[in-house]
Amino acid sequence: MPEPTTEPTTQPTAVLREPTNLVSPRAVSYWRLSSGVGTGVAWIAVALTWFLWDPRPWWASALLLLAAVAAVVPTVVMPPVRYRIHRWDVTDVAVHTRSGWITREERIAPLSRVQTVDSTQGALMRLYGLRSLTVTTASAAGPITIDCLDADVATDLVAHLTAVTGAERGDAT
Repeated sequence: MPEPTTEPTTQPTAVLREPTNLVSPRAVSYWRLSSGVGTGVAWIAVALTWFLWDPRPWWASALLLLAAVAAVVPTVVMPPVRYRIHRWDVTDVAVHTRSGWITREERIAPLSRVQTVDSTQGALMRLYGLRSLTVTTASAAGPITIDCLDADVATDLVAHLTAVTGAERGDAT
């Protein structure tokens, strides 16, 4: 009788590699502008509080300073770091993404499980020629999103994924 073993009895059939494609370089400017809009609204609210109160409470000045410092991270520091981290790849068998700044998330969806492929483009994204791609599967973890692709790349990717997943047999569940 053979000895029990803790070794797996099946061998992997494919080697998982890191996703290699970067998002569009224009994503850095897009992320800066979209973050800056939100930061600007917060600054206006804090500045109005600071200017309208006379005498100014000490905490209003502290809040204004804190808002100015807090805006530096998402507006100046985060976009280039996010650009270096975000990756995506579409192979013959799966869609693979990596995202996250502090907590990294990798998502892999086999093409046989893809149910829908959606492309979105908001007003600011249109200004920069960017699109986001959302691949929905039967996963409880939710859809996979690839943000800030060049619009032409996203259009080609939608066509490719539609053709590949349309050729799959089954109902992707």
